[in-house]
Amino acid sequence: MTSSPRVYSRIVGTGSALPERLVDNATLAAELGARGVETSDDWIVARTGIRQRYIASPEESSSVLGTRAARMAIETAGLAPGDIDLIIVATSTPDFVFPSTACLVQRALGIVGGAAFDVQAVCSGFVYGLTVADAMIRTGSARHALVIGAETFSRILDWNDRGTCVLFGDGAGAVVLSASDRPGILAAKLHADGRHEAILRTAGNVSHGSITGHPFLTMDGQAVFKLAVGVLDEVARETVAAAGLTVADIDWLVPHQANVRILQATGRRLGLPAEKVIVTVDRHANTSAASVPLALDVAMRDGRIREGHRVMLQGVGGGFTWGAVLVQI
Repeated sequence: MTSSPRVYSRIVGTGSALPERLVDNATLAAELGARGVETSDDWIVARTGIRQRYIASPEESSSVLGTRAARMAIETAGLAPGDIDLIIVATSTPDFVFPSTACLVQRALGIVGGAAFDVQAVCSGFVYGLTVADAMIRTGSARHALVIGAETFSRILDWNDRGTCVLFGDGAGAVVLSASDRPGILAAKLHADGRHEAILRTAGNVSHGSITGHPFLTMDGQAVFKLAVGVLDEVARETVAAAGLTVADIDWLVPHQANVRILQATGRRLGLPAEKVIVTVDRHANTSAASVPLALDVAMRDGRIREGHRVMLQGVGGGFTWGAVLVQI
């Protein structure tokens, strides 16, 4: 009796979407100055590396941006929307309490019947979603999965707090993950530690028709920086070891685009040269769960990441959550 061939999953298409409105630091500084909040392009760049971000209009919801990114990823994969039998959307800024943003994307794409659900792990959400989709494909529960990170963080920012409002932007990124007889997702590791939930959170909710708690994002920047750099280093090493490889085997590092100093510190700890670290935080700012697929799509389309390359995708965010996925393109 012959055994069934082993099933793997591979990324076969990527896509991204950004809101129409681009806001550079000078424009943002002028808008904040009119509110009595002092900042400047020099101040923002020196502390974050961010030079601009995209801000969604009221009509550009997370599902709208996610759908645009999804269509691009499906087209790049050479598939039709009807081929997709699993949709996972990573988001902390869903359109509604329910139904899920994934169901809204499914409807917009004209897909019926396949599973669709959201994952909430904040800035680690895309890595979490990719890991879940890989597991479902390996077990035969899906054949073509759409994994999306989509955020409209501008709607949960306190625009009077210059320590947070200059950091974030809106956008979406997506990949199509398909069943294959060749390994694509080589290894994945996910972690969380709820003891650190207070250092990065939006601690509000809707109750009896009113917003209760604090409806805006709050962050202890120093605590986040210290924890993020340490766990990103550890999870990268853990993930390559699980794949039977070493850090030297990584062709590209695509980390969560939170702050250029975190990206630089992580690269240094891993001993990776700066030219191997994909950086898009300067043009997109921190787009939370969208940042990793956005950066991946940029580097795929400009030709830096090519077939055969090993790519480390990393997320770290509120929860506190973190994780990594090692991918062979």
